[in-house]
Amino acid sequence: MKVIIIGAGIGGTSAGIALARLGHEVVVYDQMRENKPVGAALSLWSNGVKVLNWLGLGEQVAALGGDMASMAYRDGHSGETLCEFPLDPVTTASGQKPYPVARADLQMLLMETLGMERIHLGMRMVGLTDDGSQVTATFADGSTDTADLLLGADGARSLTRAYVTEGMPPIERTYSGYTNVNGLIEVDEEIGPATQWTTYVAEGKRAAVMPVAGGRFYFWFDIPQPAGLPYDRADGKGFLSEAFAGWAPGVARLIDTIDPAVSMNRVEIWDIDPFHTWVRGRVAILGDAAHNTAPDIGQGACSALEDAFVLGIAFATNTVSVADTLERYQAARTERAGDLVLRARKRGEETHAYDPEATAAWYASLRGADGSGIIRGILGNIEDSPVNVGSGLL
Repeated sequence: MKVIIIGAGIGGTSAGIALARLGHEVVVYDQMRENKPVGAALSLWSNGVKVLNWLGLGEQVAALGGDMASMAYRDGHSGETLCEFPLDPVTTASGQKPYPVARADLQMLLMETLGMERIHLGMRMVGLTDDGSQVTATFADGSTDTADLLLGADGARSLTRAYVTEGMPPIERTYSGYTNVNGLIEVDEEIGPATQWTTYVAEGKRAAVMPVAGGRFYFWFDIPQPAGLPYDRADGKGFLSEAFAGWAPGVARLIDTIDPAVSMNRVEIWDIDPFHTWVRGRVAILGDAAHNTAPDIGQGACSALEDAFVLGIAFATNTVSVADTLERYQAARTERAGDLVLRARKRGEETHAYDPEATAAWYASLRGADGSGIIRGILGNIEDSPVNVGSGLL
């Protein structure tokens, strides 16, 4: 069977690896011209890492991952530690240590594992048709390709999604209410310990660092603000200094350390209301095309990896038809993925002071906490993952 995948991101490449290992002919097209992912890093919680283990990449991913041994919340103004606790219970309960990883490193690993000869960059799909026996993709340069199946891993503004949901009310993105700024810096223990996820909180804002491989921190800031505010990259990081003026020395140090010319991304955060039509004939969607998710619970990439896992299992075990197998994939994924979208949205509402009393109560709950409630929340996001296959949390 020949498979066309549109999108060489985390979901597209992992699905490609899964299907190629089943013996299928896989070809990937992406409009990017080089490996320049949006976002500096991502959280691979235990469910996401397990998918990568299943793909045979366990050792490589462990080498890319940061040693995140503990988690702490600090008061954004004073720098006082509100709570600090180990993350060992996540590993013990799930059977797998989580890792933050640099997105470009993981994406390159996935692309190289799939095989660069299978991946065609600089190719933007502009149309697709399904005649019932084959799917044809048309690209901006006028070329076409035909296959037995097409998977759209083409992101939040997915053309494949528009095809799959044709005739339905338009799928609209929803602004999550804040801007995220992220990037990579060298580890600096004046900001936080080298093996700790450290988050400063105040005013509905957050500033955090997480360890990734290579002696680096992944940093991120959340700033509640309206969508569409003008920003010129030439203005650098001045807006961060303004937004976090008077914050704790660790946050000031973090801002001072950032070199916008080297690593700094400013991204408005949007998501999509859950919907349950992911398949049309021989065409299906996955990843952000199917469940664009805010990053507030760190499950966006993990959910895309779960898509790849279910697709692989579905095509390994079902033989009636391509359309039938895709329907089974859809049935297995939409509820779980939609639940994670809503969990992330709820978490974002709590942390970003959209309801000031709720956020103040959350801050109060952090003071002196032993971490057990936070651990329960993390495990609650992964306990129903399909990759657990009956051997999940203990």
